[in-house]
Order: sequence, then C-alpha cells, then structure tokens
Amino acid sequence: MNPAIPARDLPGVLDLVVTDPGRPRLTWYGDDGERVELSGAVLVNWVSKTVNLLVEEMDAAPGSMVVVDLPVHWRAATWALAAWRCGATVVVPREISQVARPDVVVTWRPEAWADAHRAGTDLVAVALPALARRFDGDLPPGAVDAAGAVMTYGDAVSWAPDAAPARVALEAPGTDPVTFADLVAGADAATAAGGRVLVAGDRPAGAVLRDLLALWASNGSVVLTSGATAAELRADPARFARLRETERITAGEL
Repeated sequence: MNPAIPARDLPGVLDLVVTDPGRPRLTWYGDDGERVELSGAVLVNWVSKTVNLLVEEMDAAPGSMVVVDLPVHWRAATWALAAWRCGATVVVPREISQVARPDVVVTWRPEAWADAHRAGTDLVAVALPALARRFDGDLPPGAVDAAGAVMTYGDAVSWAPDAAPARVALEAPGTDPVTFADLVAGADAATAAGGRVLVAGDRPAGAVLRDLLALWASNGSVVLTSGATAAELRADPARFARLRETERITAGEL
C-alpha cells in the first residue's frame, strides 16, 4: 500500500500501519505515569491475536454485537479494532441497562455484567495495567481472563469474515450509528497526515475511536492520554510542553 494514499477500510488501516512496522503508532499515557508504546507491528499483533480469540472461541462475525465496556485506553482500541476486523458491531455503552443482549462483552468490571453472562453472553475481563498477567479480582464462572487468553492465539489472523459495508460498525452514545462503509472517515481531512497527533482521552469513547481510525488511515501516529492525564496536562502547561517535545507531537490540543 502506498502510505501517501489514505486507507479506506479497516483492513486497509491495519495494512497501512505495518508498512513501517517499527514506527510508533500508539503511545499511551495512563494514570499514575504509565506509558505504553505500540509500534505498527505490535499494534497489529495485538489485534490479530484478539481477532483469533473472538472468531475461534466466540464465533464473532457480521451481525455479532460486541460491547466494549472499557474507558478510553489503548486496550479499548485493540479490542475495537479486533471486533471490526471480524465484521462485528462495536457497542460503547452509556448504561448497562440500555444494551440489548450482546453476543460478547469486553469489560474491566465483569461483576456488572454477570446477569448478561448467565443469560449466554460471552464475557471477557480485561485488566487495564500494561504488565498485568491476570485479572485482579473474582470472575464469574466461565468468564475469560483476557490477560492470559489473548496471548495463546496466533500472531496472524487465521481467518476472519469480511465486514458488510451496510452493517452497523459502531453504536455509541450521542451519535448516530456508523456503518462499515463510513467507519474509516475523515482521513482526507486529518489535520496532520502522517504526523504525530495528541488525542485527549477525556472525550466520549466513540469519538476517540473514530479519531484514532482517521489518523491511522492517513498514516499518522497517535499519543493518547487517559481522561485524568488529559486534565492534569491541561492544568500544567509546562508539563504539556515537555510532553509535546518528548513525544515530538506535531498536532492536537487538549
């Protein structure tokens, strides 16, 4: 793929980010100073392993509803990308009670979804800290601990169904449903094609996911902050200036 040409669909985005496999594509600044950097190769590796888990263990496919109940986080990005690579609909919930019975729930708070799990929903518990080897807490019987499960799957997608353009790719509070045909939108209008762009995490999760896709589709690199870190940086201009210099950020504001 020519990196000067914006990607038009999700597989194209994943192909584009590995045209320069060692280049940082997602740098995460979390709470308590956590920093995680994913190159293009590492990002796609995480996505591929997760796709294999979703397809082989949970039969994720076009028509499946995958709830991503995670805060703005690098792990939320990898799970959303993987669900879309399966052709499934990603649902970002506002309230648990407002979500019709999903096929899969990916969450950092599995106890909140115990009723759905008992009703037949596949439940995946995600530990947010980067070095976590297991979920720190009790899991409902039959729930999957993502920390260990994802790593057992292959580094390349074994098989995944193609997304249907007319199907809904994203349902998120405050926005109309987004189809796969429109999911990778905004690449032509990305403010810094190929640049290193700051994305603040104290915005709605659905909007953040779409921003990440648009930036990667235009061959960009992302510095993503947690909501708390964004607020801290906004209150400390000197720290924000140091971050911009250290990470060589070329665009994006808090």
